[in-house]
Amino acid sequence: MNVGIITISDRASRGLYDDLGGPALKKAAEDYGWKVQVELLVPDEKKVIQRGIREQINHGCQLILTTGGTGVALRDVTPEAVREIAIRELPGFGEIMRMESMKITKNAILSRGLAVVVDRTLVVCLPGKPSGAVECLAFVKEAIPHCIEVLQEVPTSC
Repeated sequence: MNVGIITISDRASRGLYDDLGGPALKKAAEDYGWKVQVELLVPDEKKVIQRGIREQINHGCQLILTTGGTGVALRDVTPEAVREIAIRELPGFGEIMRMESMKITKNAILSRGLAVVVDRTLVVCLPGKPSGAVECLAFVKEAIPHCIEVLQEVPTSC
């Protein structure tokens, strides 16, 4: 599975602090046996986020993991950006990520993590905190390969 990772952070994109979320997701993805093709760091700007997703799709990414921009701050625009270019939303991903995260922190109720389909690519929007991003990915990772197979129209045995 070819994976792209996009870190969405105004401060990290300006060099005010190191991107920790992207590298944490890369390690998790590689631990699952997925191949990370492209990594990107962008500010919380809808058009830039959308352009980054399109670029990674053009690079052949079947799965794009984003980290950041899913909170309640006024600059957090990731859900709005991805919904504008999505052909459908997969609400179960966000529901499970929040439900399982609530067992760890009550602030998980504030997360707006989600998953959408853009063209034939699954885009999963994860929290900005590195541990939260990796945990949320773990909660949904089992559904991802089948989703990619269906989107890529790979014949299944069942």
